[in-house]
Amino acid sequence: MSPIKLVATTAFGIESVAAQEIKDLGFEGIVTENSRVIYEGDHLGIVLSNLWLRTPDRIYILMGTFKALTFEELFQGVSRIEWEKFIDAKGRFPVEAKSVKSQLFSLSDIQAISKKAMVKRLGAHYKTEWFEESAGTYRVVVSILKDQVSVLLDTSGEALHKRGYRSRGYQAPLKETLSAALIKISRWRPGIQLVDPLCGTGTILIEAAMMGRNIAPGLNRKFASEKWPLFPGELYPRERKKAFEAIDHEAALHLEGYDQDSRAIKIAMENALEAGVAEDIHFQVRRLEAFSTKRAYGYIITNPPYGERLGEKAQVEALYRQMGEVFNPLATWSKYILTSMETFEENFGHKATKNRKLYNGRIKAYFYQYYGEKPKRGV
Repeated sequence: MSPIKLVATTAFGIESVAAQEIKDLGFEGIVTENSRVIYEGDHLGIVLSNLWLRTPDRIYILMGTFKALTFEELFQGVSRIEWEKFIDAKGRFPVEAKSVKSQLFSLSDIQAISKKAMVKRLGAHYKTEWFEESAGTYRVVVSILKDQVSVLLDTSGEALHKRGYRSRGYQAPLKETLSAALIKISRWRPGIQLVDPLCGTGTILIEAAMMGRNIAPGLNRKFASEKWPLFPGELYPRERKKAFEAIDHEAALHLEGYDQDSRAIKIAMENALEAGVAEDIHFQVRRLEAFSTKRAYGYIITNPPYGERLGEKAQVEALYRQMGEVFNPLATWSKYILTSMETFEENFGHKATKNRKLYNGRIKAYFYQYYGEKPKRGV
């Protein structure tokens, strides 16, 4: 089989982080676009991407691209795609449609025409007019941007941020994929103290522990493509076994998480236990103003409240001023703070070394980065 074009979708603003991850896994032909990274792979590449990539949302196969100004052109374009390489005669293939600035804008019509074209192609190949749709799910996304059609096949199933370790929801936690991206942007590494003094349910620290231990983020979950009858059945079990054997039990981790909310800390401890990193993180109920450290060097990575709700702005601004009072004296520490408040630096009392715009869900946010002194060797 010829190389497979893969697409890793991401939150806006972290495409380059995902691209570096993909490169580090050994992939080639990498092209970065808004909210996605395109690269070349194969069946094994699909497995490795789902198991090991920490920052993308989903992994798709790019089945085809073409221009369509009419529904006839859409039908012909979709019907030319070699669906039979992946979808078997009993496959279930729901179609999702997206359209931006295009002649074809009716999502229901795009969906119906694309499905009809797939049925025609697969029906001719399998010599049937009816599909049982009982063996595997093949979610298809037909995305049209400025009349250019991209047809995608979802290999992941549930979004990749669903690692499986969140025991229960509480408030609005940061997604695992975005948490991992923040850590990668910070260039934190095992051996350096990492503290989240406003940790909530602990996602940033849990992701850091999984990185430090080299635990594959997809190790304890299933993916849509491993249930496909035409997909090589030995790949997922084999690569899971390798991933399990690759866990680093010796890495030195110094991770601490604090929050004044006792319920959040309880859930954080449960999540860490579920993720297999409970012994690597020290969680404690503690107010922000009580934070102190004797370590000369370290990292703070945190996602404090944004004040998005009416009446919360003054309260959040006071919190940011308090953060400045607590963090700014730590001149040798690096601090990384994600918030949607554009006036954060004014309240924090210190201008960031660097500022990166990204999206936390649908909220435009800024990752304020304050670089401390580089640790000396052996620290």
